[in-house]
Amino acid sequence: MRASIGTGILTMDACWMKAESGEYRIALLAGDQQESATRLRSVLFAWHKASWYGTEVEDAQHGDRKALLLSPLLAVDYLSQPKHARLLQVEWMERAQRLRELASLIREALLQGWFMPDWSGWSEEQRAWKLNLPETEAGGKAGALWERLIQEAGHAGDVEVQRWLSLAVEEVLQQPDCLAAEAWQKVGTAAGGEIVVLRKAAEEEDWLIALGLRKDSLPFKVALQLVEPGEQPEWTLRPALQSRSGGAWLPLVRSAAGAWELAADGESESQPPWKAEMEGPGPDEASLPEEWLPLLPAKLAKEEAKWVSALPDWQEPPNAGQIKLRLSDNEAWSFMESASLTLLEAGCPVLLPSWWEAVRSRKLRLKAKVKSSVGSDAQPMFGLDQIVQFDWKMALGNVDLSEAEFMRLAEENRRLMKIGGEWVHLDPQDVAQIRSWVSKIGKRSGLSFRDVMEMHLMGGAVLEEEEEQAYDLRAEVELNEHLARWLEQLQHTSEIPLIEKPEGFLGELRPYQLQGVSWLLFLRRFGFGGCLADDMGLGKTIQFMAYLVYVKEQREQQLKLGASLALAHAPSLLVCPTSVIGNWEKELEKFAPQLKVHLHYGPKREKGEAFKETVRDMDLVITSYSLAQLDEEDLGAVSWDALCLDEAQNIKNIYTKQSAAIRKLPARHRVALTGTPMENRLTELWSIYDFINPGYLGGVNEFRKEVVAPIERTRDEKMIAGLQRWVKPFMLRRIKKDPAIQLSLPEKFEGKTYISLTAEQGAMYENIVSDLLEKLDTLGAMQRRGLILASLTRLKQLCNHPGLMEGDNGGAKQWEEERSNKVARLMDMVEEVAAEGERCLIFTQFVEMGHQLKKLLEERLGTSVPYLHGGVPKIKRDEMIQGFQNPEQPCSAFVLSLKAGGTGLNLTAANHVFHFDRWWNPAVENQATDRAFRIGQTREVQVHKFITLGTLEEKIDEMIERKQSLNDQVVGQSEQWITELSTDELKELFELRKNWLKG
Repeated sequence: MRASIGTGILTMDACWMKAESGEYRIALLAGDQQESATRLRSVLFAWHKASWYGTEVEDAQHGDRKALLLSPLLAVDYLSQPKHARLLQVEWMERAQRLRELASLIREALLQGWFMPDWSGWSEEQRAWKLNLPETEAGGKAGALWERLIQEAGHAGDVEVQRWLSLAVEEVLQQPDCLAAEAWQKVGTAAGGEIVVLRKAAEEEDWLIALGLRKDSLPFKVALQLVEPGEQPEWTLRPALQSRSGGAWLPLVRSAAGAWELAADGESESQPPWKAEMEGPGPDEASLPEEWLPLLPAKLAKEEAKWVSALPDWQEPPNAGQIKLRLSDNEAWSFMESASLTLLEAGCPVLLPSWWEAVRSRKLRLKAKVKSSVGSDAQPMFGLDQIVQFDWKMALGNVDLSEAEFMRLAEENRRLMKIGGEWVHLDPQDVAQIRSWVSKIGKRSGLSFRDVMEMHLMGGAVLEEEEEQAYDLRAEVELNEHLARWLEQLQHTSEIPLIEKPEGFLGELRPYQLQGVSWLLFLRRFGFGGCLADDMGLGKTIQFMAYLVYVKEQREQQLKLGASLALAHAPSLLVCPTSVIGNWEKELEKFAPQLKVHLHYGPKREKGEAFKETVRDMDLVITSYSLAQLDEEDLGAVSWDALCLDEAQNIKNIYTKQSAAIRKLPARHRVALTGTPMENRLTELWSIYDFINPGYLGGVNEFRKEVVAPIERTRDEKMIAGLQRWVKPFMLRRIKKDPAIQLSLPEKFEGKTYISLTAEQGAMYENIVSDLLEKLDTLGAMQRRGLILASLTRLKQLCNHPGLMEGDNGGAKQWEEERSNKVARLMDMVEEVAAEGERCLIFTQFVEMGHQLKKLLEERLGTSVPYLHGGVPKIKRDEMIQGFQNPEQPCSAFVLSLKAGGTGLNLTAANHVFHFDRWWNPAVENQATDRAFRIGQTREVQVHKFITLGTLEEKIDEMIERKQSLNDQVVGQSEQWITELSTDELKELFELRKNWLKG
């Protein structure tokens, strides 16, 4: 943002200053001591984009004056071309004027590339650069300016130029996406590694040639080559030559007379450790080119002197001055590991065996090779506690050693050895650790399948002694063919065989839903639980219902074939939030009517033996999370076939009594349904996994120590990827953005969410209906219509929340979520929408309800929630819409009154629409839905229609469903048609169905 324009005359000085960080900066100082740093920044940098108009300029104190500090590179850019306020006149003092001229010179040098390394000032701590002006007209002008500035400032001027240039170049080389930095890195790579440390003893000419800054007149290059044992029993060092035009490296050997000559083996198989490509034809391998021969003695003598200087301990006694040529295995390892790096730092190219980089990075590994038949047809069902038999192997790269072979090699105490045609490197520390571990606890021949899964998916397990001392080595597992295939199917769900849709399931299963049902049944077959974590709206409920129908049909089919083949009948248990029990009942009636369903809910629910007798022949029992704890003893007395948790994030806190009670329930198969398997912390993921497959992720304290703490502390990508592999086999998560999902979803998906009344709402509802029916036959036509409409409004308000009935007299608890299952359900669903990074619209007919939903959502989400109603002025209305449509603003929900927000708005940022209370004209609801489902919408729109079970909301919904073709004639444009019903019809419409309030 540009500062305001300044006017007048400003006198400025400039000097070098050491900042608090210890780095050198150029300070700008105003001649007037009263000038503030804020004003200086605003007027001096009003048009200077490189400093983002002064925002990147630091403040400092210089004596009694305020100073502005510029980095060396920023100072070059600004002082060479100041960009101050246009109406401001700046007068530069003498010292500042000289720095400005220097800035212009350095800027030209940086832009033209007129600089080069200054080896005299180069050390391990710093790098130095100097001017390298070309012999051109432009270079001559720059040189003249430099000479004049040095004469005026003396030696200090020369020092100033060198310091400023060096600091500016270093700053350039640190810039991201900088061509100069990329070029410098390439130069370093071509010279054998990044140029970070240079030895002062090296000749500058050699360095310039090595870096490509000076052309070498010799027609060949020289490198020191390490040759592995072949026909000769020892490792050898020897020079090798390569033509400047590229091609093969030609090895040399020392003759009996002490001169170097071409080796008999010709082309070398070694390669430079920096893997430079060697292209183009080389000289004839039988002889060296004649023009090379006169140049060889001096060049080789010079190179050998450099080798000996860099590696004084590698001389061949008693011939001081000559490099040692024959090496043992351990000496060869030492040369490759460290001495070769020393030579590279000294500017000496080195050729190492091509396999060295791979071998040196190989870590000795323990492999547990599974030898049992677990996972095969002979042993199809296993589970986490199944003991898996295996053999221990030691692995180095592609070489596997038995325990006996490893121990024999370890006794020889060699760093390098050739096994099976491959060179391997043994680290003495690794050897010592494995020998100790094998002798103490490595004699086990069995692992639990849980251990096998962890080792395979996490890339191995850290070896530990009995005293809990961790080694720096990992044990891996090698699966048998059956387990490898089984795990491959779990990691790629598309490979799991699909079942046929159950005949008794009265609905269509989209391809991904059929895949989800098949996945649950695949896990059931092998004795593992699963977490179905599809996005909201993809049909987790549908998939579990189809699963239940399939299990029942399979059992019945097996009974027909022979009772001994079938598992004994046992009911399944579904635990879900109270607010969705009604939704489950309605969906089961619609899609799986053959299932015998029992609701364990309400004050008159069965207990003890009566409960066991009632559920004995049921296919599914449905209860709530709170009752799972209260009735823990009754529920725990039944051996359940499947135990399913809907909205499984309700057990994320492992320390609650509710969570503990649910985990204790016995079941053959455990299933978790949730769109948010992890909301805030990794321990929530552990909680769900400990329910579906107890012990799979270890104990919670162990999980915190070994997984949660390291990931939260370092965000280590390798550990995160390992955890993802670990949890993936037992979690199926599909999101609406998946291409496969989008192809099978309609553009707009409408669903109904059924919610029960609380006991308080039920009592109030019956009182209103009773009062209405008592008065109906005593009133005239107009009064009758008025009473019906008033009662209708009161009942609809009551279905939303009792607080709407209380005016301002409800007290502190008037608007608590717990008083309305509808409000509680909305809060949970909107929170899930927000967790998925999506947005929603919430329509209600009642202004006060909108205000309260806004308040409750803001408390739950922690962000502002706009509310649009008839009292909002146009300007404010436009601001709300613009803010909601802006993806940069944190806004997950938008509450709207149906009349004010139902038409004329474009709110395509939302892809969820909630009809919190129903408007009995479908056309009106569709118009409201179309605020999100319109041109510009790129995602599928999920429409959620809330219906309170047992109330007039459910009954009118059923009437609309029955008379859909007559909507225009019967329902019309309002609720007036209800007033024309007879007293008996009204009684049927308004009376509360009591199957939801059992006493």
